Amino acid sequence: MPPGFMDNLYVFVLAAFLGFEVIRRVSPLLHTPLMSLTNALDAIVVVAAIIICARAETTLSTVLGAIAVVAAFSNMIGGFLITDRMLRMFKSSGRKKS
Repeated sequence: MPPGFMDNLYVFVLAAFLGFEVIRRVSPLLHTPLMSLTNALDAIVVVAAIIICARAETTLSTVLGAIAVVAAFSNMIGGFLITDRMLRMFKSSGRKKS
């Protein structure tokens, strides 16, 4: 194993657990703003994954970087589509009630 692998694995597991607990406790009223925030974070992850792929130090890092690009990009696009759909639900249909 490369040096620092266990430290990185520990940070990853801790971040995943903490992220799951934070998101689980969010009020339903905050989901639309939260989706917008996660879309911005996914864009940052896409850029970081592309940088990892470009470095190409090992085959494993290239493969994991490519998987990260695909996963983050599909998550980002899905988030934008869901946010757009949720925002369209709140727009008025143009009819006024008398």
